Amino acid sequence: MPLLNERIRDREVRLIDEEGNQLGILNTREALGIARERGYDLFLVQPDASPPVARIMDYGRYKFEQEKRAREAKKKHHIVDVKEIKMRYKIEEHDYQTKLRHAKEFLTDGDKVKVLIMLRGREVQHKDLALSLMAKFWKELEELAIMDREAKLEGKSVIMILAPNPQRTRQ
Repeated sequence: MPLLNERIRDREVRLIDEEGNQLGILNTREALGIARERGYDLFLVQPDASPPVARIMDYGRYKFEQEKRAREAKKKHHIVDVKEIKMRYKIEEHDYQTKLRHAKEFLTDGDKVKVLIMLRGREVQHKDLALSLMAKFWKELEELAIMDREAKLEGKSVIMILAPNPQRTRQ
């Protein structure tokens, strides 16, 4: 709860008017009377100061402006998701191009891309083929992305994480 009008319990406050001019140290009741006379609220800006600083303002409008700024900031804020692209090292060319196109879309939208090549059974012996496929994938996305984590074998899969290049993302 904001310290507003009658909720202010201090005996005296340093008063600032609606234009930002200091009116001096006044009794809280006098300050509240001045605020009411001008049609505004008395808002405690700095309760820790000695004496506390109070300001004459339209609190409803102030609160509305704060909420409006928060909404604008939220609208401009983009949450970075990690999109996952799974494939096998024996992937056909058309399927590879489709995965590449999806990765480009994700990166231009400002999301990270986790590229995963799964190896089953004896395919682990051919990890060099999976790593070369990752290198090819990276080469094609080099201008759109920066390497967040290099391709390496983890268990039975090869994983690489790409982050969007800040200069190339869509605004």
